Amino acid sequence: MTRKVILFIAETLDGYIAEENGNIDYLIDNDFTSGEDNDREYEKLVKHVDSVVMGRKTYDQVANKLSPDSYPYDDFDNYIMTRQPIDDVGNLHFVDGDIVDLVNGLKKRSSSKDIWIIGGSSIIAPLVNSDLIDVYQIGIVPIILGKGIPLFSDKTKFKELSLVSAKKVSGIAYLEYSK
Repeated sequence: MTRKVILFIAETLDGYIAEENGNIDYLIDNDFTSGEDNDREYEKLVKHVDSVVMGRKTYDQVANKLSPDSYPYDDFDNYIMTRQPIDDVGNLHFVDGDIVDLVNGLKKRSSSKDIWIIGGSSIIAPLVNSDLIDVYQIGIVPIILGKGIPLFSDKTKFKELSLVSAKKVSGIAYLEYSK
């Protein structure tokens, strides 16, 4: 069975994953995360994932800002794309290479679990363009930034997807698309 590549990410209503300076404070402690429904989408995802792929900026944000006391992806093999690679540390693999080659290689590895793509656009665009993302799970948060770092950059080619599901959890609209 071929492993699926899943893009699971949050974006603002106007399509940004971060402010222009990379700040993602809008995701932390906002009213949209409270409500009558418990958001368990992340918990559902991680049950069938064993590999995480992200860029160095995303890694730095997660490790230093979002979760500085406890790295949340310790249970996974982490592949961090960087132009300045350092030696691997445990399950943290710092990779200077082609993201498409990396993901193709991960897909071929024997595993019953899937591959999670976190972002940003320098990681996402080549994978979209190479038709490697199987599932797009996008949480739309009810915030308009006006400007920022877009989920899909101008380097992303046209791609038509099929809507699999749409649901509201607290104040977040979760959309799932497949290729």
